[in-house]
Amino acid sequence: MISLQNATLHRGVKSLFQDASLVIHGGQKLGVIGRNGSGKTSLFACLQGRLSLDRGELGKPDDLRIAVMAQETGGSDRSALDFVVDGDSQFRNLQQSLHQAELAGDQNRVAHLHADLDRIDGYTVNHRAEKLLSGLGFDPAEFSNPVSSFSGGWRVRLNLAAALMAPSDLLLLDEPTNHLDLEATLWLEQWLVAYQGTLLIISHDREFLDKVVGHIISFEGGSLQLYRGNYSAYEKQRAARLALERASFEKQQRRRQEIEDFVRR
Repeated sequence: MISLQNATLHRGVKSLFQDASLVIHGGQKLGVIGRNGSGKTSLFACLQGRLSLDRGELGKPDDLRIAVMAQETGGSDRSALDFVVDGDSQFRNLQQSLHQAELAGDQNRVAHLHADLDRIDGYTVNHRAEKLLSGLGFDPAEFSNPVSSFSGGWRVRLNLAAALMAPSDLLLLDEPTNHLDLEATLWLEQWLVAYQGTLLIISHDREFLDKVVGHIISFEGGSLQLYRGNYSAYEKQRAARLALERASFEKQQRRRQEIEDFVRR
């Protein structure tokens, strides 16, 4: 479970949200929406520990594994396949430890590390990475191409694949459908629906959110509002809430006018 209690966050002189409280339960899938600059990416930075709240509390498990879709990728000579496998840092760490143990001739440690690799399904990493690359539209002939050979849009797809490759309890995706064609978007929808962890997605793609998420976090005038349901359900609920607030305000204004008229008489 992840919780915000009376949370306030500023960026410079701008208040992104004040006294916000919400609870995110394990396994929930949530869309994060709001105007550009409203604080969506800053919320992600807080969840990652890269930003601290100005006031309030953020609660999350100490052992929470977080995977994040990087927004930029520089040129690299690593192959597309190796880049995606790098997303599984646990595998890479065990692989490095195994290499060192083999160089040292420590057969006992080698045996233990092989068992650890088997436990994390480490012997299938290339196959899993290839499935991600194929799903996101890469041709098998491109798997060995260096990252630097791909255009910016295809590097974004590599970043997405690396995030999906990482074992995670919480997956943070910022505009994941940018640069995806329809076929890759449909594949991603299916992958995310099957994902077992907690998912937060920043997206302006309404149809995508409708198919993937079951809750919406909306940045509204310095507050965070949590809605149950997909994007279409959110629109209906928000419209109904705004109508009630408008009717209440108009009623208060009429009552105030009646009191003022009575006083003047």
